[in-house]
Amino acid sequence: MTSPIVRQALYLEVADRLRGMIHARALRNGEWIDELRLAGELGISRTPLREALKVLATEGLVRLEPRRGCFVNELSAQDLEDIFPLMAMLEGRCAHEAACKASDAQLAALAPLHEALAGHAAAGRIDAYYQTNYLIHEAVQALAGNQWLVDMVGNLRKVLSLSRHRSLAWPGRIQESCAEHLAIFEALRAREPERAEALARHHLMRQLEVLRALAAADDAPPLSDLPAAEETAHERTRQSRARARRTHA
Repeated sequence: MTSPIVRQALYLEVADRLRGMIHARALRNGEWIDELRLAGELGISRTPLREALKVLATEGLVRLEPRRGCFVNELSAQDLEDIFPLMAMLEGRCAHEAACKASDAQLAALAPLHEALAGHAAAGRIDAYYQTNYLIHEAVQALAGNQWLVDMVGNLRKVLSLSRHRSLAWPGRIQESCAEHLAIFEALRAREPERAEALARHHLMRQLEVLRALAAADDAPPLSDLPAAEETAHERTRQSRARARRTHA
């Protein structure tokens, strides 16, 4: 006997919609969530919305504060320092297992994604690059064939989506990231699990290094506080970052 189709609970559909809004920055980091307005926009009551927010709170995407309401979470510098080494270890293991387990046909299916990634990097299309990059990471995780590993990576990736592709705005990072991905892919096709793992770990830790540099640049003193000899170099850095942000926008 055929089992009936069970419709997904409304609050889970709402949770999916809210995740998409956070990833698309329609709900920004640190923003207070106006439940009444949002429920009206989504055409739902506040009950499924609140249940959905509880789901996102368990994922670390939002935080619920007594008497203040719900806010989109923000990752602190310490959060990034704590999470990225874990992600590097886990994604490195994904690459290791994928190099051992994936068939030639499965690896060949990744080639178009890497070609698209290279095209987006060359054109500076950060949003498109990020989406393709995400698909590649998910594909490698699936090829690892280890559900426990995939679940752990997936949970951390949801949290890291709060810092969504900020590192790619750093001058030259998108091209560097692409080169790292192509090197990992080459190691996978060569069936070199240790090399694939090392390259994947480096790829994640390099992202952290760039985020550190971005944070340091954001905290730099104003030009009026710098010695004259430092002003020119600082201004060049500021202009480079401004160009990167315009590209990102």
